Amino acid sequence: MAAGGAGAGWGWSRPRGWRGLPAAGARRGGMVARGLRALRGALRAIAAAGRRFSTRPARAPAMDYQDTIRTLNTLQTNASFLEQVKRERGDPQAQLEAMRGFLERSGLKVEDLDRLNIIHVTGTKGKGSVCAFTECILRSYGLKTGFYSSPHLVQVRERIRINGQPISKDLFSKYFWLVYNRLEETKDPACASMPAYFRFLTIMAFHVFLQEKVDLAVVEVGIGGAYDCTNIIRAPVVCGVSSLGIDHTSILGDTMEKIAWQKGGIFKPGVPAFTVAQPEGPLEVLRDRAQERECPLYLCPELDAFEGDNQVLELGLAGAHQRSNAALALQLARTWLQLRGCRGLGELKEVPSGTELVGRLVPLAPTFRPTDAMIQGLRDTEWLGRTQVLPRGPVTWYLDGAHTTSSIQACVRWFRQAALNQDKPHDGSEVRVLLFNATGDRDTAALLKLLVPCHFDYAVFCPNFTEVSMASNADQQNFNVTLETALTRCLENQQTWTRLLEEKAGQDPWLSAPLRAGGLLQPAPARGTLLLVPPAPRPLNSPALVFPCLAQALRWVAQGRDPHLAAPTATGAHHPAASSGAVLLQEAAAIRVLVTGSLHLVGGVLRLLDPALSQ
Repeated sequence: MAAGGAGAGWGWSRPRGWRGLPAAGARRGGMVARGLRALRGALRAIAAAGRRFSTRPARAPAMDYQDTIRTLNTLQTNASFLEQVKRERGDPQAQLEAMRGFLERSGLKVEDLDRLNIIHVTGTKGKGSVCAFTECILRSYGLKTGFYSSPHLVQVRERIRINGQPISKDLFSKYFWLVYNRLEETKDPACASMPAYFRFLTIMAFHVFLQEKVDLAVVEVGIGGAYDCTNIIRAPVVCGVSSLGIDHTSILGDTMEKIAWQKGGIFKPGVPAFTVAQPEGPLEVLRDRAQERECPLYLCPELDAFEGDNQVLELGLAGAHQRSNAALALQLARTWLQLRGCRGLGELKEVPSGTELVGRLVPLAPTFRPTDAMIQGLRDTEWLGRTQVLPRGPVTWYLDGAHTTSSIQACVRWFRQAALNQDKPHDGSEVRVLLFNATGDRDTAALLKLLVPCHFDYAVFCPNFTEVSMASNADQQNFNVTLETALTRCLENQQTWTRLLEEKAGQDPWLSAPLRAGGLLQPAPARGTLLLVPPAPRPLNSPALVFPCLAQALRWVAQGRDPHLAAPTATGAHHPAASSGAVLLQEAAAIRVLVTGSLHLVGGVLRLLDPALSQ
């Protein structure tokens, strides 16, 4: 890292002789500090060219929508709010009562939400995909749908959808100011005058759905279930729990059983609920929570059970893991249709003998023959940033917002099938690049370890900021993370990746062979850098680079070969890792880039690769 120096600007590679991080102590802190100094030097160079990084809303004149978003961003207190959630965890009623108070001040009562015919969905993995499948199925029946989800990828209005589309900028501004002004007019000096960001958007979504007269609303839980602000919903039509895993441990607990208890908090008396196959311990907790709340809970059969001998259901979302999400969506949609008195439910199938296993923790839901509308809904589902492929000539981008160990495992399986198993280019080389970032309290070392078997030629780490200055794009501003904190995390991830590769090299004898002269590039001893392209079938090591923002990272990866991205500038071109990598990337017949670790990262990448999403 020191070899790069402050003038490196673009990226930093690890010295060949570096053997991993000590468990703790000054050595690690010193390396990160040097990396930060180098990155600050890069930022100063950019600033000298006329750019400026800002973590505060811009005061320059802007369009009404941007002013709306900047005002919304003043409510970004998620970090402190989550700390409050942890403190109040023993008294969820305090949180829910506060949410009810905000709702009433905005002009609604909890009873008003009963008119929304809500489908309430929680889970750790795939809950957004389940919601997307469910919404699309019911829209295929001609129903007017509302859909509330989080987080957004490019624009915040993505969180509130009608008939599958984000509400317009005008509609977003209209309802934002309606709710904001009502809350301002009813301020109480003794209480918080405004709800935090996510709470505000939840209240706003309820206003939108009620006043726009949707037939139903699919509502995705934010975090957990029991204490989530969406849990003021008292009478949903049906509830769903997608696959459980370990995430948000500081809020929900550090075991699957504790997390299952939180998720089961959305169960309501007499309201049917469905879940997918879960480990036995968490499933027992879900069953007990359902019994406590007098909620009938059912286990979804696998999607295979819905397919006939000659029928394979086509899904709009790629990846084998989406099949369980689709199976849950089918049950949620059919149950909603049945309870709302709709026709065209799909004929129930007979349960084969022996299917009802003795001692089953949760009864198995019946299977049925999907209707044409259900089949169309599954096929037409779109959900950006989840197992999404963007081919751009020689560069192919693979986007998946996986951020837990189990979802990263699913991402690796999908990526291998989608990219690594394809035929090698006949007329040249293939370069594989990992673009990674992670946020929150996630164990990034565990996530990165799962990605090592993909054999990436380069690993690129950068914050979720699309540009060094975010002042011009309020939708992407995040006041809860400082640039220095984000860069420190990236440098730590860079070091972790290098250590993982060195451990792997110790297990694979051919990887540790000495470098020979005659490769495409020669080492630069003065800088202590690694020879990046030795004469071997694959590079002997995967250089890891850190960039200060996504725009610079993507431009370096694409090297002007993606028509939506400009060619990289000369800034930092003298750094050996950036320069040598540029040669490979410019000459490669195919560049395959996996973007994963964070939905916020994927959102920033999408904004740069598809500018139409920002319109």
